[in-house]
This record gives sequence, structure tokens and C-alpha cells, in this order.
Amino acid sequence: MHSPISLNAASGARPPTWTADIWLRVRRHFLLKAVGTTVFTWLFFIGYFHLLRNPSFPIVVMPLTPLDHLIPFQAFLLGPYLSLWVYVGIAPGLQLTFRELVVYGLWIGGLCVTGLGIFYFWPTQIPPLAIDVSGYPGFAMLQGVDAAGNACPSMHVAVAIFTAIRIEDVLREARTPAFWRVLNWAWFAAIAYSTLAVKQHVALDVAAGALLGMAFALPSMRWRPGARERRDSPCVGADIIRKH
Repeated sequence: MHSPISLNAASGARPPTWTADIWLRVRRHFLLKAVGTTVFTWLFFIGYFHLLRNPSFPIVVMPLTPLDHLIPFQAFLLGPYLSLWVYVGIAPGLQLTFRELVVYGLWIGGLCVTGLGIFYFWPTQIPPLAIDVSGYPGFAMLQGVDAAGNACPSMHVAVAIFTAIRIEDVLREARTPAFWRVLNWAWFAAIAYSTLAVKQHVALDVAAGALLGMAFALPSMRWRPGARERRDSPCVGADIIRKH
């Protein structure tokens, strides 16, 4: 049996450029991805806010660590904090086939349901802030909408690291320039750090969120459509593009 590399060489076919790969991924099932991501986010928030306002068990206040005392309140990082809701749409937007999109949704759905289950049985919140942030633009609304409850694990970080890992996989497979992969991880880092800097989470929340996100992201790389072909062939991305 010939490998994809030898077949490519024999046929003289050039692998598609990384821009063609990414653009094909973006435009396929675009409407489904946009609507599906929006509906999924709203369903998550329905459960999130219900648990936030109706805790079933006594609420545990998360302890502060030396890192929490070290990081000051930084109002300008509200932008990176809110950018999560743009960032989370990128990874599903880069799934190529309908099957890949559905399986991706099942994995991140499992992540979110697990987080909500933890909030149900173990409701937590961060300690009261030592400073008044209501005078900063956007923070009064943020605290009214995203209150200090449902703290640990940080779903903000859990979903962000799940997204970062899955974006990294696509960028690596498409052989994009290193800049885009560095940008992906820098965006994730900005989101994770901002949860501490805008005082919506404490360090233990962030650590637990990262572990929860990785607990779903890493298996999702193995158990998904085409996982065996990806392991066996470094050119599987190019082969998929040619078939589409």
C-alpha cells in the first residue's frame, strides 16, 4: 500500500496551501456553525444562571492564594475577558466535515454539562472584592450578569483551553505559519490571566478550570472522526482538502 506522500509524489499533485485549507474549513457548514454555536451558548447560560441564582447546597467561598494577592485589579483587561465569546467560535468554525462538527459539539457539551454538574453539587464563589469596581465602565453590568458564584472550576478557562488545544490541532495539521499558532496560545493566555485580573476568579478556580478543559480536550483529539488516519499520515489534512 502506498503512503499519501508517495501517491502525491507520483501524481505530481501539490498539497493545498494552508490558506486554502483554513478557508475551506471556515466556509463549509458556515451557517450551521454560526447558529449552532449561538444556540449552544444560550443553552449553557440558561443552566449556568439557574444554578447561579438557585444553589442547591451551601455555597463554599474559595480561598485566596499568594498569587491572588500578587495580581492587582486591572480594568483594561475586561476586553480580553469578554473576548472569550468570540474565541470559542473559532474551533467549531474550523471543523471541516459535519461529523467532525457534531463530535466536537458532543465533547464540549460534555465539558459544559460536567461543569454545571459540579456547580450543582458544589456551589462556590469568590471572596468579596476589597475594592469598588462599579465605577469602571462595563464592570457594573459584568457583576450584575456574571456574579461571583459558579467560581470553581472556572468555565471561562475550561472552555478557553479546550478551544486553544483544538485550534492548535487544526493549525498544526494545516501547517500554518508559527505566528498563528503563537497568536492562538497568546489569546488563550490573555483570557486566562484576565479572569484573575478582573477579579472574576481566583487562582484555584483557574487551575481547576484548566484541568477540566484538558480532561476533555485531550481525549477529544483521540476519539473523533479520522483520528487513526491523522496518526498514520502527516498529510491527511491535504488529502481531506483534495476530497472536498
